[in-house]
Amino acid sequence: MTGTGIAALAAAGIVLLAMGTVLGRLTAGRGGRGDLDLGTPVERATFHTLHTASLAAPPLRAGLTEDTARKAARRLRPLLGTEALCLTDRDAVLAWDGPGADRHRQQVMDLVAEVLDSGRSRCVHAECDELECPLRWVVVAPLTGEEGVLGALVAYGSRESAVLVRAASEVARWVSVQLELAELDRSRTRLIEAEIRALRAQISPHFIFNSLAAIASFVRTDPERARELLLEFADFTRYSFRRHGEFTQLADELRSIEQYLALAGARFGDRLKVTLQVAPEVLPVTLPFLCLQPLVENAVKHGLEDSRNECRIMIAAQDAGAEAMVTIEDDGVGMDPEVLRGILAGERSTASGIGLSNVDERLRQVYGDDYGLVIETAVGAGMKITVRIPKYRAGVHSSAGPRP
Repeated sequence: MTGTGIAALAAAGIVLLAMGTVLGRLTAGRGGRGDLDLGTPVERATFHTLHTASLAAPPLRAGLTEDTARKAARRLRPLLGTEALCLTDRDAVLAWDGPGADRHRQQVMDLVAEVLDSGRSRCVHAECDELECPLRWVVVAPLTGEEGVLGALVAYGSRESAVLVRAASEVARWVSVQLELAELDRSRTRLIEAEIRALRAQISPHFIFNSLAAIASFVRTDPERARELLLEFADFTRYSFRRHGEFTQLADELRSIEQYLALAGARFGDRLKVTLQVAPEVLPVTLPFLCLQPLVENAVKHGLEDSRNECRIMIAAQDAGAEAMVTIEDDGVGMDPEVLRGILAGERSTASGIGLSNVDERLRQVYGDDYGLVIETAVGAGMKITVRIPKYRAGVHSSAGPRP
């Protein structure tokens, strides 16, 4: 948790203590075992605060909507110990928790307007004609994100309280942190989707045209092979253009590579020689979607499309303890190491370089910088790419098992 989040929780814990929220002493068992002291009142109140905050965080990580605000408000009001609490966006009240909604809800956006403009908290006396109304004091604190003020947290109390002002502001900052994390999650998802779209755009027109042309050449001379290639083409495109899942299994990726090579083989004939060695125990390993396929396409391009000679491509997936080790090697034209460094650093751009830099960046994002591509190459010496994939990593899982 960030320093802002910790500060918000600490301030909220102070409010709970100041308002007399103290957990009772717990006992452990019976039969003369006596009381089990689980800490001082401050420690128990802090635990209660942390627990309540942990329940409020998940809805907020989905962004600021009516549904998430309603779920979060139910947790945030007891966190502050206020009579009522509401959350707003820039246009309307999203959620209200506690009494007084019928009398005060219509006034909320007028109170929030100044905070939306200034980005600063404010506190005022709440206007109400009913003498018995418990909502007499209101604190409005901004909820911020990367694009500025997103809305406000509005806390109602029965009297003026400097502690409530500070605590409401700190809790609003904590809520803002959760909303920023939600935006980061969305940005990361959009980035990954954009990267995958870039890979798809790279393979789409050129590869599809050549594959269909190769299949057409067999329609009269070898109809059975044409039929088999059409099925491979359909399955390959279905996998490459699927719309769900950031991750896949190694078995699926290798199957897609086999289909790609079958289609490439129909085009290049005996010029393409492929050796595939796979250890069965690594097939269930999860890895980023479209992670290996672009590397094989790069090998075919540099091995055949840029050369008139035959090309040998060797693909191996081996068990390396806590990791799966995948190597893709070709004996094609290779690349100048300086050019390669520029591509991976984002300083140069080539058609094949898009795939290399994209895969390298995604591997680093998911597993850390230690898991970027390891590439050995030189002009005229082919290229060998090594990919290390941890077998287990928190948050990395495939949404579906291997295809039949």
